[in-house]
Amino acid sequence: MPKPIAQDAQGQVQAWIILQRDLEKAPNTVAAYARGITDFTSFCRERGIDPLDVSKSTIAAYLGDLRARPPGGGREGRADDESSPSTSPSNASLRHRLTIVRLFYDHLVEEGLRTTNPVPRGRRGVARHRGERGLVPVHRPLPWIPSEAQWRAVLDAARTDPVRNRLMLALAYDCALRREELCALEASDIDPAHRLVTIRAETTKTKVGRVVPYSAVTGDLLAAYLRERRALGRARGRLFLSTSPRNRGRPIGKWTWSKVVRALGHRADAPRLGTHTMRHLCLTDLARVGWDIHEIAQFAGHRSVQSTLLYIHLSARDLSAKFAATAAELHKARLAVIAGVAR
Repeated sequence: MPKPIAQDAQGQVQAWIILQRDLEKAPNTVAAYARGITDFTSFCRERGIDPLDVSKSTIAAYLGDLRARPPGGGREGRADDESSPSTSPSNASLRHRLTIVRLFYDHLVEEGLRTTNPVPRGRRGVARHRGERGLVPVHRPLPWIPSEAQWRAVLDAARTDPVRNRLMLALAYDCALRREELCALEASDIDPAHRLVTIRAETTKTKVGRVVPYSAVTGDLLAAYLRERRALGRARGRLFLSTSPRNRGRPIGKWTWSKVVRALGHRADAPRLGTHTMRHLCLTDLARVGWDIHEIAQFAGHRSVQSTLLYIHLSARDLSAKFAATAAELHKARLAVIAGVAR
C-alpha cells in the first residue's frame, strides 16, 4: 500500500504552488504546475520515497514512468505494453513535466531544504562535452509551411468567412503575429493613416514591443471590419469582438481563434494549418525576397537571430533554385573527377 507523503513535503508542494500564484503567473500555468508536481509526488508516494529526498535515479525512474503512458495519460492511464512504443508522449511533453519538477527543486534549494537539484539541466557548448546534458533531448522539427497551392486553398476557403476572421488571418500573416499578440490587439494599436500596427511589449512572448506595417488589402479589410465593430460596441478596447449571442461585444480569446483556424484548415484540406502557420510563412517569405536575418528578427520581435533561424523554412524548391543560380557550377567542378568527367 502506498505510503502517505510526508507532511513537510506536502506543505512544501502547497507552498510552491501558492508562490507561483503570488508571482502572478498565468492561471493556466499555475494549474499546469500544480498538476505536474502533484503527479510527481504521487509517483514518489507509490514507491515510498520522500519527495524532499529524491535522487537523480528517482527522476530517471519517473521519466520511464512518463514514457510508459499514452499521450495525455495520467498516472492511472499508464501503458505497460512495451510493444506499443508509438503511444509514448512526445519529447516536448516529457521536457515540460521535468521542467515543472526542476523548478520545484530549485525552490527547495533556495529555501535551504536541499543542497542540489536532482533534475539535471541541459547545457550548451563545452558543458555538453562534460556530460552536463538534460535527460530528454531537444527535437526541433521543421515548421510546416504551406505550398502556394495549399495557401491559395486556405485563402479560397476563407473568402466566405466573416470579415473579422479574414482580417485576423490577414494581420497574422502581414505582421507575423503570434496568437496571443493578435487577440490582444486594441483599436488604439492600429494606425490606419500609415498602415502600421503597434505590438505592445506586455502582449509579447519576449516582452519586446515593435511596430510593423500591413498591406493595402489588409487595410481594406480593416475598414470593413471597423464598420461592423461599431455595431458591437463603441469602446476602444480590444479590436476583435465576439458576435455570438452569448458573448456579443466581448473580446474574443485565443482559443476562439484557434477554433477558427482549425475549421479553416479542415475546409481547405490543410489539416496542419495552425495559428502559428501565418507567422512562419511571413518570415519565410521575407527571407525569400532577400531580407537580412537581422531585419527579419526585428520584424518578428525576436531577441536573438538564432530564434529567427528556427522560424525560417525555405522549401526544397526555393533552395534548389538558389543552388542552381549560385553554387551548381562550383559543386560540379569539385565533384567532376568521381563522376568520370574529364576536367
